[in-house]
Amino acid sequence: MTATATGLLLEATDVSKTYGAVVALKAASLAVRPGEVHALMGANGAGKSTLLKILTGALHPDSGRIAVRGRERTVHSPAEARRGGLVSVYQEPSLIPDLDIRANLRLTATPLEPFRHWLTQLGIENLDLSSMARRLPLATLRIVDLARALAIEPDVLMLDEMTAALPANLTQRVLEVVGSHRGGDRSIIFISHRLIEIASVCDRATVLREGETVGVVDVTPGSEERIIGLMLGQIAGEISAVAGRTARHRATATTPRLSVRALAAGAKLQDVSFELYPGEVLGVVALEGQGQDELFDILAGSQRPGSGELLVDGAAASFRHPADAIRAGLVYVAADRAEALLMQRSVRENIALPFTTRVRRWGLIDLRAERETVDAAVSRLQIDARAGNEVRRLSGGNQQKVTIARWVAGGVRTMLCFDPTRGIDIRTKQQIYLLLRDLAEAGAAVLLYTSELKEVQLVCDRAIVIFGGRVVEEISGADADEATLLRAAYHLRSDAAMPEAVAAEAVAPGAPEATLAPAAEAARPEPADQETAP
Repeated sequence: MTATATGLLLEATDVSKTYGAVVALKAASLAVRPGEVHALMGANGAGKSTLLKILTGALHPDSGRIAVRGRERTVHSPAEARRGGLVSVYQEPSLIPDLDIRANLRLTATPLEPFRHWLTQLGIENLDLSSMARRLPLATLRIVDLARALAIEPDVLMLDEMTAALPANLTQRVLEVVGSHRGGDRSIIFISHRLIEIASVCDRATVLREGETVGVVDVTPGSEERIIGLMLGQIAGEISAVAGRTARHRATATTPRLSVRALAAGAKLQDVSFELYPGEVLGVVALEGQGQDELFDILAGSQRPGSGELLVDGAAASFRHPADAIRAGLVYVAADRAEALLMQRSVRENIALPFTTRVRRWGLIDLRAERETVDAAVSRLQIDARAGNEVRRLSGGNQQKVTIARWVAGGVRTMLCFDPTRGIDIRTKQQIYLLLRDLAEAGAAVLLYTSELKEVQLVCDRAIVIFGGRVVEEISGADADEATLLRAAYHLRSDAAMPEAVAAEAVAPGAPEATLAPAAEAARPEPADQETAP
């Protein structure tokens, strides 16, 4: 087989990758032609980043085939992939923080003059190469990472959310450089949640859903609807038992449990305001890198805001440490169980940790009271393990239930849940959904970010959508179907429907826009049919 015979520069066929019971990729295929900018699309968790890491040797697939210029390859490391012409710029900078830029360049054998050339093309001039990487802003590090990759002149350059952390001017430079590579002998794989960027620089798009390739679409005016349709697929009825369990309602309390006013932090969180009331589950919907991580870090007390105000039960609050947030009644459930749990300790110890001071007599822990409280929480969450077992021996779903149980056992007023059902089985998801509704009905307030959009309509009373670090829409739970949320998350709205501040940003050079601009297509060659084979 030769590259001439296939007409493909890169071909991945039926690539799979699992982590225990979690299937990251089921049957992913990707075919990239020479000289094209090829979009890789999919909702959060569809497998895009996993596929890129496999192509560049950072992960090893369980099965599948990868060929470059018609020759089958097995890539064992990023260094080997780099030598073979496959280079990726990941979402987070891959520079070593405690080395200067010059030393980081030496590690990848990056030629200095081409690096400086691309750095200038990308809008960074006069960078001091003796600067320590950890002292440079995130946007600068991302540009350095890209310039380093371009200097090597790879056959296939893979960009994973390259523009997510960049200001408008640098985003525009990146898109210009990406567009300049079209029509040559090399190709770019481009991942972005901003459809306007896909429209402006990409020729075709491969869409992943739940770890499988579900379609290849020519990027033309109006193709965003086809792409979104492929990303959504059929809405599953797997958790229909939760739907209708409780009529969705707007909480009637006059004082919000939590008020967030004009909250901003760093480059991603720009201006977020909302109110969370007792007795409701408020959903947070956002694509990757839109500021939701920073929002939850601030509310949980692990990050200080740059500006803005927090009120808890109507009183101003300021958190310097997670303990401050917990004392104020805000408890955090992370997607990554390892962040929250003591893996070598027992289930009982993990659950009892936050409330040990409540079951003390004369300075000693009342073991009977502790055991009764823990057993009640274990029973309520149906944790499938004896309370004496080490947490590390539990399944991922049961570990997540332990993180929730520790707050339920101590009494919950406000729960902050960041993607709590990620990577767990359907049955456990149902149990968590029902628990969140029970907590709300008992008067607790729940703030829920989820990457699985179908959860919003099932669990939430209403949802806010964050785009570009701002709240751009509020949707009632009854109206929050997947299609509506996905379009809102991509900000597919007319300028007239936008908040003023967002509309102003949307027309700035390089800023994410609300709709696909037909003018962006004018200079592009006329493609073939809407949906094609590779």
